[in-house]
Amino acid sequence: MVGRNTRYANAEDASLDKLLLHLRAGWGTHWEVIVIIVHHLENSRSQRVLWLLEELALEYEIKRYARNPKTMLAPPELKEVHPLGKSPVISDGDNVVAESGAIIEYLVEHHGNGSLAPARGTPERLRYTYYLHYAEGSAMPPLLLMLVFNRLPVMAPTLIRPLVRGVANTVKGHFIEPQIALHLGYLESELELRDWFAGDAFSAADIQMSFPLEAAAARGGLNERYPRLSAFLERAHARPAYQRALEKGGPYQLMS
Repeated sequence: MVGRNTRYANAEDASLDKLLLHLRAGWGTHWEVIVIIVHHLENSRSQRVLWLLEELALEYEIKRYARNPKTMLAPPELKEVHPLGKSPVISDGDNVVAESGAIIEYLVEHHGNGSLAPARGTPERLRYTYYLHYAEGSAMPPLLLMLVFNRLPVMAPTLIRPLVRGVANTVKGHFIEPQIALHLGYLESELELRDWFAGDAFSAADIQMSFPLEAAAARGGLNERYPRLSAFLERAHARPAYQRALEKGGPYQLMS
């Protein structure tokens, strides 16, 4: 899509877009432009989708949704987009795609023009596919449990709050925290020989992996014991596309 913020790789691309604008003006209402819509829930996984779209230099629109201030859940309006009412979810013409990994695969495959994914049949491609699924399938469950058990004492009635806090601390100490440490130690070792998770080059797998590491940093597991993971987040956050996504997406702070 041609827009005021369109970035051109060269003069030839700019000339082509000018031609398309003239064709659009001539065809009038018969010209249909499909724009990707990101249904963006504040402080959520959908921030990754904005980052990916910026890396791919794609035009998109943001439809914003605010969390319920008491429950911190997504608003019911999201169920009008997808029956589960979860974020992230995108609309691309007639296609509605949910789930972070599925969205990343869809955007890279349909709009990536070969970028942000290693070549098929290579060891890097296998690592890329692995981390697209590992991020939510393995890394996030203990971090989600940590969030739940951190909030349980706050949500409990005052009279039983000390009891609930004791149970929560026991579960965290005996199960959740060791699981988080297991995953962080594994990921720290994975970056010993490379800067990015799929290989030497940045890929969409790194965008997918950013969320569990940001969650680990917010919830106390990622600290100075994991210098490679901390350096990974610094490199990721320093990317211009990440910064542009923050500017467009708004404040981004994960719950601890």
